[in-house]
Amino acid sequence: MKKIYQTDPWLAPFKEAIDARQARILGMKKHIAGDGKLSDAVNNHLFYGLHRCADGSWVFREWAPNATKIYLIGDCNNWKKTEAYALKPIGNGNWQLTIPEMFLNHGELYKLWIEWPGGAGERLPSYVTRVVQDEVTKLFSAQVWAPAEPYVWKHGHAGKRPHPLIYECHIGMSSEKECVASFEDFRRDVLPQVKELGYDTIQIMALQEHPYYGSFGYQVSNFYALSSRFGTPEEFKRLVDDAHGKGIAVVMDIVHSHSVDNEAEGLSRFDGREDLYFYNGPQGRHPAWGSRCFDYGKDETKYFLLSNVKYWMEEYHIDGFRFDGVTSMLYWDHGLGKDFGNYSLYFDSGVDENAVTYLGLANILVHEMNPNGFTIAEDVSGMAGLAAPLSAGGVGFDFRMAMGVADHWIKWIKEKSDEQWSMGEIWWELTNKRADEKTVSYAECHDQALVGDKTLIFRLADKEMYFCMDNASQNGIIDRAIALHKMIRLATAATAGDGYLTFMGNEFGHPEWIDFPREGNGWSFKYARRQWSLARNGLLRYGKLRAFDAAMVHLLRKEEVLSDRPEALVIDEEKKILIFRRRNCIFALNFNAVGSFADYGFAAPDGVWETVLSSDAAAFDGFDRVKEGEKHLMLKQKSPNGPDKYKHALMLYLPARTAVVLKKVD
Repeated sequence: MKKIYQTDPWLAPFKEAIDARQARILGMKKHIAGDGKLSDAVNNHLFYGLHRCADGSWVFREWAPNATKIYLIGDCNNWKKTEAYALKPIGNGNWQLTIPEMFLNHGELYKLWIEWPGGAGERLPSYVTRVVQDEVTKLFSAQVWAPAEPYVWKHGHAGKRPHPLIYECHIGMSSEKECVASFEDFRRDVLPQVKELGYDTIQIMALQEHPYYGSFGYQVSNFYALSSRFGTPEEFKRLVDDAHGKGIAVVMDIVHSHSVDNEAEGLSRFDGREDLYFYNGPQGRHPAWGSRCFDYGKDETKYFLLSNVKYWMEEYHIDGFRFDGVTSMLYWDHGLGKDFGNYSLYFDSGVDENAVTYLGLANILVHEMNPNGFTIAEDVSGMAGLAAPLSAGGVGFDFRMAMGVADHWIKWIKEKSDEQWSMGEIWWELTNKRADEKTVSYAECHDQALVGDKTLIFRLADKEMYFCMDNASQNGIIDRAIALHKMIRLATAATAGDGYLTFMGNEFGHPEWIDFPREGNGWSFKYARRQWSLARNGLLRYGKLRAFDAAMVHLLRKEEVLSDRPEALVIDEEKKILIFRRRNCIFALNFNAVGSFADYGFAAPDGVWETVLSSDAAAFDGFDRVKEGEKHLMLKQKSPNGPDKYKHALMLYLPARTAVVLKKVD
C-alpha cells in the first residue's frame, strides 16, 4: 500500500514525521502485546473491579498507588469502615479484597473509602460497571450487578458498513413524554422507525455514565458503567440485539478525550494524586470544558482506555465507535482558536503524539476484535492521515466527520440571500474531501439542534413554524423552508464522501430545540424530547418531510449511490442549477428562487434515464410539477452545459427550488 505522502505531494515534506508516527504506534503495540494481538493483551476490565469467582465468592481489585488504606463500604457493612472489608496491597499499586458469597448480593450498593497522605474521601471504583443515583440525595453509588439469568444473545453483528447511513440518537430524549426515556422505550418505539426510514446504523450518545444529564453524555465519570438512568445492562443488550436482528449496526459515542472533574464520582484525584490517569499541572485540565485531560503517555492510562474499548465490544456487542473530541486529544492547546490552514500544524510540536499513538492503538484493537467493526473520528482540524489506514502511514480511523459541511450550510443561510448562493462554492464545499480518507457528511447533527444554535428548519422558517405547518396553510416562508430543507439534505447525502448522518427528529424538521432540564428552565423536560406525533398525525407538513427523507435514504441504499465518486455535470451560476452524476443516478437541483426551466439541456452519459425521485412531489409537500416515472431519451447532440466528453444531451424540466433524481434504466 502506498504511503499517504506518496499519494498527496503536499505531505511529502512530512515523510519523516509520518514514518515516525507509524513507528511509534507499532512500537507501542509491540510494547503492550509483544508479537501477539493487542486484543489479547488489554484485559484490565477482567482484573480490576468487582468479579464473581467460580466458588461463588467475590474478588475486588483497584489500582491506587498513592493510597495508604482502602475500605469497601456499603449495604454489606452498614456503610462502616471495617477491617473485614479492608483491601490489602498486593504490589505495583494494586489492592485486593476477597468477600464470601453470602456477604455481597445482587443489587446492593457500595463505594470505596480511600485514604492517602494528608487526606481521604469516598470514591467510586475506577472500573465500576454499574452506578446508580439516589433520587433524594442525588449521590451516586456503585451497585453489585449479577443477575441470576444473564442475557442470551440471539443475533450476530450487523455486518460491514462501507457506506453507513447513520441515525444519531440520544436514548433519554427519544420519547414524546416529558421524561427520561428508557432503553425499552427506544427499542419499542424508535428502533422500528429507524428501520422504516432506511438508516442502517444508529449512533447512540451518552451511554457512559455521567453525573449531569444535560452534558449530553460528554462529561463522563464512569467509563465502564452503562448509564443507569436509561435502564439495565440487560435492557440495553436487548436493544442492541434487536437492532442487529433488524440489520442495523450500533455505533457508540465514546468519550476518551477527557473526564469529568468530579472527585466523588469520577477519576479526578482518585487516590489523592492529580496525575493518576491525567497530565500533571495545567496540561491536565481542559481550559474550555473544565474537565480532566488524560495522559495518553502513561501505560496505565492506555490500558484503562484500551480495555474500555474492548469491554464495550465484548459486553454489549457494539459494532463501532464515534470517538468524541478527537481534536482536543490531538493538540496540546486542544485546537482552541486555531485555524488549521497549514499542513505543518499536523506534525509539529503542538501535536500530542501520545494521543495520536493511543488512537492508533484503539483502531488496531477495534479491527482485531471485529473485522467489520468501524470507527469514526470527530475532528475539526482536518489532520491529514487521521482516517487513512495505519499501513499507509495513517492513524487508522475508518471515517472522519465532514464537520465543515454543516457549518457552510449555516453560513449560506445566515449570510447570503438565495440569489447570492454560489453553485460552485456549494459543490466545492460538499465534495472537497481527501481522496485517501473516508468521510461521513451531515447537514445537521445534534450540535445544530441545541439551545444556542438552530436547526436548518428553524433557520429557514423561524416563528412561522408555530403558525403555518398545517397541511391547509399557504405561506411563502414555509414553502421556501420545506423546499430547501429537502434540497439541502439530498445535496449533502448524495455528495457525501462515504456515509451520511442525521440526528433523530431532524429528518422531519423537528420544531423545537434541545434544552435539557436545568435550573434556568425549572428542570423541565419539555424540550428534552422528540415529538414524533407531529410527523405521524397526518395533519401537519412534518409528515411529508419525513416521507421525503425516507425515500431519499432508501434510494441511496438501493442504488448504492455512495459506492462511486460524484461527477459534476453542470454548475450554472446564472440559473442556480447544480447537476451531478453518481454511480447510476443523476441529481439535478435547481436552487433558483423563482426561475423554472423547461427543456434544460446538459451533456450526460448516453442511455435512458427515468425520474425516480422529485422533491416537488405532492407526497413530499411539493407542487407536483415533475412527473415521476417519466423516461428521458438522450438527444444526439452536444450541449453547451456539461462535460465535453459526453456527446449526448439530456433535456429536463427543472422547477424552481426542486431536486430531481434520475436513474439510468437502459
